[in-house]
Formats: sequence, structure tokens, C-alpha cells
Amino acid sequence: MNRDEIRAFAAASRGGARLIGVDLGTKTIGLALSDLGRQIASPLETIRRVKFTPDAARLAALCRTHAVGGLVFGLPLNMDGSEGPRVQSTRAFVRNLAPILPLPVTFFDERLSTAVVTRALIEADASRARRGELVDKLAAAYILQGCLDVMRNLGDGDDDPA
Repeated sequence: MNRDEIRAFAAASRGGARLIGVDLGTKTIGLALSDLGRQIASPLETIRRVKFTPDAARLAALCRTHAVGGLVFGLPLNMDGSEGPRVQSTRAFVRNLAPILPLPVTFFDERLSTAVVTRALIEADASRARRGELVDKLAAAYILQGCLDVMRNLGDGDDDPA
């Protein structure tokens, strides 16, 4: 999840194709979609998780519909940067998805993404029910936007990965 990994992902993903950001949770999968110029991430959909096969099928269908060239998965690192069980689960999902959806994938640090989005929704006076509807796809947009920003600034000489 450093600049070299994101640089390789940017080169491998089809130029001019949209990217999908994925916030993989235990009960839902939040999705966000980039524009064709890969400048802006917009919330797309929240998939209620059932089992891997139908979840992967829905993700694959959305990738076909939107002519997606790559996937950006949020990586739920621990606050100290270490990898725990949720990271292992996310990596396993991506490994299982690869034969079904052969697109380039990168991971992007998602620490605090849900907290940032939830705080913004609270400040916007969104009800608890409305926050529940929006938080996962907004977190996916937050993750994808972070990756898009890093991709846009790859050549600026900054060594900070994100």
C-alpha cells in the first residue's frame, strides 16, 4: 500500500476506465465509483452481504455495467498499522474474487474512514437510520478518493504513501 504499489496498479488498470472503491464489512459492502477521468469518487451502492458467491456476482455485474478497470479495497489496518483478522479476511475475499473478476486490485488504508464519514453525517444532522443507509458507500467513496488523490500526485516527488 505504498506509492510503488499504487503506481503499479495505476499502470495495470485500464486507462480511461472507472475504478470502484470497496469498503468490505462483515454485514455490508460499501461501493463507490470514480469518474472516467479518475478525479472524483462518488458513492454507488451498499450490498447487504449474504454469501461470497452472490456478493461477488453483484460486484462483478456492477463492474461490467460501469466498465470498471480496477478495484480499490479499503484495508482495515489496526491503529498501530499492524494487520489483524479483518485484514486477513479482506485479503481472502480479494483472492477468492480474482478468478471471478480478473481486474487489477490495490489496497488503501481505511483507518478512521467510517469514523470520519459518520462524524460528517452527524454534523449534517442525518438521522441514525439515514446514517446507517449511507455510511458504507460514503466510506468507500472516502477510501477511493484517497487513492485517486495519491494516483494524481504520483509524480510530485512526495514520499508519503497516503
